[in-house]
Amino acid sequence: MTVIDQIHAHRSIRKYKPDPIPGDLLNKIFEAGIRASSSGNMQTYSIIATGDMALREQLYEAHFEQNMVLEAPLLLTFCADFRRMRQWLRISNAPDNFDNIMSFMIAAIDAILVSQNVALAAESEGLGICYLGSTFSNCAKVGKILQLPSSVVPVVGFTLGYANEDPELRDRLPLDGLVHHETYQDYSDDRVAEIYKQRETKGWERYMSSPRLHKLIVDSGAENLAQVYTTVKYTRRSHQEFSRKVLSYLKKQDFMN
Repeated sequence: MTVIDQIHAHRSIRKYKPDPIPGDLLNKIFEAGIRASSSGNMQTYSIIATGDMALREQLYEAHFEQNMVLEAPLLLTFCADFRRMRQWLRISNAPDNFDNIMSFMIAAIDAILVSQNVALAAESEGLGICYLGSTFSNCAKVGKILQLPSSVVPVVGFTLGYANEDPELRDRLPLDGLVHHETYQDYSDDRVAEIYKQRETKGWERYMSSPRLHKLIVDSGAENLAQVYTTVKYTRRSHQEFSRKVLSYLKKQDFMN
């Protein structure tokens, strides 16, 4: 399978076999992962591989009780990490300029780039993954459980293991609705409706096929997929609350000076 074929075959895996991942295979995947591009080649990230069940039971709550956190043999957390770099600066008697939001963004981008490299490497070796948005939205809880020191923030993570399901491919928005040539080409309302036409049908069918989501949607009074996104899944109140928590944690971790 070519790299492009592998990318097109990607599915999020939420059910896993209990089989452990051999240590040499995991190292092979990590070695490929850290070849990712990095700002200034500083590599301002850390990868935390958590297999201990007691720890994953704690992380289960922080990740909104998603069963795959317990079922997968491993949970990977990719952190924006300037602690190592800042310590090197201190022992080298060099100025420390990395206690600010720009530094966090640089480290976060580094962490995200390496996470996707690791994901692709893992899938090429027959493993499955599922990204967890709760890694960042609940970063303070995740950080406390993983004992992250100052200048380290969990940004993205995913479960990792051998798949015990074969889910269908999810739809994607059409290429010509996402790619702009030369400059940004703004959208008319008609064009936006056209871009989301297939998503409106497939997404609605998928959500309504879940008894839990079906009830939430009916109770909310949502009449279309857009309303499901902002009245059921991603409410203003929840986003504002998560925003406050993330900003507070960034300050605590010394990234807001």
